[in-house]
Amino acid sequence: MAGKPVAPIIQPDAIEAESFRVIDAEMGPHEFSVIEWPVVRRAIHSTADFELGRSMVFHSRAVEAGVAAIRKGAHVVADVQMIQAGISASYLAEFGGRVLCYMADLDVAGKARTEGTTRAMQCMRKAAREAPGAIYAIGNAPTALLELVRLVEDGEASPALIIGVPVGFVSAAESKEQLRRQGLVPYITNSGRKGGTPVAVSITNALLRMARGRAAEEQKA
Repeated sequence: MAGKPVAPIIQPDAIEAESFRVIDAEMGPHEFSVIEWPVVRRAIHSTADFELGRSMVFHSRAVEAGVAAIRKGAHVVADVQMIQAGISASYLAEFGGRVLCYMADLDVAGKARTEGTTRAMQCMRKAAREAPGAIYAIGNAPTALLELVRLVEDGEASPALIIGVPVGFVSAAESKEQLRRQGLVPYITNSGRKGGTPVAVSITNALLRMARGRAAEEQKA
């Protein structure tokens, strides 16, 4: 006689906890640090892609730089509106920051037409002027990441952290290599073509959770 069917897990917290248990078990040994692993785990959680998780690369100061910038009220610049919508604006607002995206701005579209560039490139130029010290979350436009790296190397942009995980077949992998080669700004990226909105959002939100957790711990102390 068959036993009773197992009741599905329906509580959000329980679902997340079970998902993390599965990820920890299936990932097995890895070389990510204690503060890097929560970021990687959330990227895997958002994509169900362990290959993407294993390909992630962190600058040695990336996590600390991101958390510190959030706690100081840094804004987050998104390359597309989908990323802007996915980042927890309420968490960021607790520290005084906002999520910014310039893709729909008329001046951005106009300059892209007149200068023969992409809107994504013009977004990075506008962000460099209007949001110094921001965290950049780039998940869709390789041209945005390439332009941001150029601005950094030319001394025209000063991000606190670059989350560079654009997805695609044209210049995506190459833009990430350029990001890793620049030695001026901490970064979180991955190798290869994979990436996208869910990855950029999950990395950013992981840092936001860390920032909130540290603030809560300090209040208790």
